[in-house]
Amino acid sequence: MDHSDNTAAAWQFGCEAHVAQAELLIGQGGPIGRRLDFLAQELNREANTLCAKASDVELTNIGLELKAAVEQFREQVQNVE
Repeated sequence: MDHSDNTAAAWQFGCEAHVAQAELLIGQGGPIGRRLDFLAQELNREANTLCAKASDVELTNIGLELKAAVEQFREQVQNVE
């Protein structure tokens, strides 16, 4: 396993934890907008970390795609109470 494999595995674990938390919040209902916005910030940090540590173009591209998706998510979350 090379460095890029380790980076991808660590990134995936971090993202999965944040996505699981978002699913829990959505399932609970109620006022969750601020907490989802916080999770979007955390996912953006994960994407930044992936891009910074990526040693190959494919991982960098994945990180950039994630950043775009997180930004879309964050825009939608700002309309949720």
